[in-house]
This record gives sequence, C-alpha cells and structure tokens, in this order.
Amino acid sequence: MAVSGQRRDNCLIDRALENPSLSLRLRRNGVAQPPPHAYFVGSAVFHYLGPSFAVLLFARVDVLGVAWLRIASAAMVFALWRRPWRTLAQFDRSGWALVAGLGLVFALMNVAFYVAIDHLPLATVAAIEFIGPVALALAAMRSTRNLTAVAAAIGGVYLLTHVRFAGQPVGVAFAFANAALFTAYIVLAHRLARRPETGGIDGLAAAMLVALLFVSPIGGVAAAHAFADPVALAAGIGVGVTSSVIPYVFDQLAMARLARETYALFVALLPATAAVIGVLVLSQLPSRLDVAGIALVMLAVALQRPEGSAP
Repeated sequence: MAVSGQRRDNCLIDRALENPSLSLRLRRNGVAQPPPHAYFVGSAVFHYLGPSFAVLLFARVDVLGVAWLRIASAAMVFALWRRPWRTLAQFDRSGWALVAGLGLVFALMNVAFYVAIDHLPLATVAAIEFIGPVALALAAMRSTRNLTAVAAAIGGVYLLTHVRFAGQPVGVAFAFANAALFTAYIVLAHRLARRPETGGIDGLAAAMLVALLFVSPIGGVAAAHAFADPVALAAGIGVGVTSSVIPYVFDQLAMARLARETYALFVALLPATAAVIGVLVLSQLPSRLDVAGIALVMLAVALQRPEGSAP
C-alpha cells in the first residue's frame, strides 16, 4: 500500500509540472514538489553546457548551420517525447498565435546569438543579453529594495562579464537583437507556462517544431554537410538537448510558479553559474572582480521581492 501511495503521488507531481492549477491543489494537499528555484538552477547549469559542445561545432559547421542543428535536434527530441501534434488541435486562436510567436523567437534568437558570438567575445554578447531581462524586471519594480536589487544585479553582471561595447558593427547589432529576442522569450514563455490549454511543455514542444520551420530557410543548407560528419552530428544533438531541451523545460516548470519579474531577475544568476562551471569543468579560476560580481548578483537575488509581497 505504501508503494502504491508513493506511485500515486509521483503521478500527481508529474501532472502538476504541466498544470499550474493542479500544482496549487497539490501544495494545499501536502504533496511535496521541488521549489521553482531548483528548476531555474537546473536551467542555468545546462545553459552553459550547450556552448561547450558548440565550440566543437564551430570548427566543423557554419554558424547558421549550428543554429539549425540546435533547433532541429531539440525539435526531434520534443517530437518523440511529447508528440505535440496531438494537442495542437485543442489550441484556440490565441494559443496558436502564442506558440507561433514563441517559435519565431526561438529561431531568430538562436541565429542572432550565434552570429553575434562569431563576431564578438562571448562575454560581451552575454552582457548585452542581460540588458533586456534586467530592464524587464525594472519595469515592474517600484520599491527602493527592488531598485537596489536591480542595481546590484547590473553591477554584478558588469563585473562578471567585463562589458565592452566595442567590436564589429555586425556583431554589436546581432548582440542587441539577441537581447531583445531573449526578453521576448521570457515574456512569451511565461505566458505559455501560465496557460493550461497550451499544455506547458507540450506547447513548448509545438513552438520548437514551429521554430524548425522558420530556421530551415536560414540555416538548413549550411548544416547539410554535417550529416556526413558523425562527430558534428553527435555534437549538434548534444547542443540541442543541453541548450534547447533541458533548460527550456526547466524554464517552463519554473515560470509556472514564479512571477515574470522574479524570473527575469533570476536570469542574472547565469554569469555566476558560468563562473562555477568554469572552475569545475574548465579549471578557470575566477578573478577578484569575478568573485565581487558573483557576490553582487547573489545580493540582488536576496534583496529582490515581487511587488506586493511581504518584506
């Protein structure tokens, strides 16, 4: 009986991951769930494992081809796992528009990101990328405490990424385009996570299939020769899974239970996560400025409060 009860609880938790209203009922009934912050940490870790695979791909595949391989492999995984076409018929017009919009953002964001890092240092592109999410958090935060948190996050991101607004004009343009698209991703993905009819992860899977349609005319030809290179193909699948499947799924699970503004500020943890991965995986010890930046980012998260919450 105990085993049966445990299995029932596990099933309920799995359903809750895709249904915010069920999640609320389970919390009221005392069924344990991972905190949303845990999902964000998982997303942050895998966010930087993907680029480590992309380093191998850049030596073998054109930049636009890498963008295509990332989205194509993620779409394949989502299709086999979720079979999103089964739920597409249940979407209303607004649901279709949301999924299509997110798919377009996925396609353009990946292209802009890879073109930008092909012209500029990754740290510069990453720093510019945070301008949008921090501005999004600032737009909805009115208290002195929250404004101080945003200021600390900006300072920490600056110290961690050593912002340099210098480089080739094409790279700078695509870096700012990537920042705008990343902000749009947060907004649209948050709406998707809060709409039960779009199915949460099923809606994400549908959006990735749409993204494949949009990105194929851009990078499909550039990726074609990778199919004759087993190493490049395997790396492309690794990039897709670690960059566009695991982190985006974790994002959906976190966004279903976090306010959009809270999530946007938590994005500032990504540079700190990158520093930790650099130590553990690449043996890149942080400088004093890096440590100071991590401390400022952590302070920002500690200070931040959603509007209307108790101090």
